[in-house]
Amino acid sequence: MAKILSLSKARKARARTEKRARAEANALKHGRSKAERAGERLAAERAARHLDAHRRDEE
Repeated sequence: MAKILSLSKARKARARTEKRARAEANALKHGRSKAERAGERLAAERAARHLDAHRRDEE
């Protein structure tokens, strides 16, 4: 005997899986890892400190 299946639930479940797959693809394409963001932040802070250390004080 075949299992009774609600077509609307099946359609919604398929849409959810497709949306999740599309979101994961976009995250790989556009996203950066937490370590990459932290590394860029540290590099920017290091560069700012370097510039501040070489700043000339004009009176």
